[in-house]
Amino acid sequence: MAASHAADRIRLRHGSGRLRVLLDGHCLADSTDVIELHETGYPVRYYFPRAGVEMGLLTPTATRTHCPLKGEAEYFGARTGPAVLADVAWSYPAPLPAMAPIAGRLAFDGERVQIVTA
Repeated sequence: MAASHAADRIRLRHGSGRLRVLLDGHCLADSTDVIELHETGYPVRYYFPRAGVEMGLLTPTATRTHCPLKGEAEYFGARTGPAVLADVAWSYPAPLPAMAPIAGRLAFDGERVQIVTA
């Protein structure tokens, strides 16, 4: 799809303030450098820089998906105890050009974790 089509459906903007991602009382991410992705028909997704993510609590999974507007995504599970919550986060390591600002950042499934202002 053309970049102009993505621009019609997706808006990126830098968040204002600090956001944290919590799961079972553990902080998975904490940053003031968050990019908000607003996509028509979907909840806002917050993309955190890896420097603000507790990567030691995340495990890469085999899941991969393709979005015609963003590109190929890789997924991560989170371990905060004995069990792993599969595919709770994702990243676009090499997104399509229009989505370059989210490259390498991680977003979390807001229905499965708690995203709070701090």
